Amino acid sequence: MLVCGGLLAGTPARAGDISCKMSFQLSGWSVFYKTASGSGTVRCSNGQSLHVKLRAKGGGLTFGKTRISNGIGKFSGISNVRDVLGHYANAEAHAGVEDKAAAAQVLTKGNVSLALSGKGEGWNLGVAFGAFIIE
Repeated sequence: MLVCGGLLAGTPARAGDISCKMSFQLSGWSVFYKTASGSGTVRCSNGQSLHVKLRAKGGGLTFGKTRISNGIGKFSGISNVRDVLGHYANAEAHAGVEDKAAAAQVLTKGNVSLALSGKGEGWNLGVAFGAFIIE
């Protein structure tokens, strides 16, 4: 039994075997072209962690200014903390004045999904498309 336990401990993790969460802050603006930047920390259930830079960019008919602090991201399809890095598909429609408003969004990159949520301040109007990038 002890030998089997040792063998299982050395087995590499498969995608989805670990859960990872990211705490982040992000701020930006848009006048036809949307841009935002920020930073965060990803922590996984296997003890791995990674400090990351965040960028969002895209185009469309959009105008506004936003700031998200205390944002949370939850990843699925992860086997190593570095799997979170890369470009995620992003599309959204929005309108209104946000004063301590809450928002949620799901992004994908191959088999990896990222659910973002957070509270922010600002104002916006329009339709935007582009990428959410974790570096």
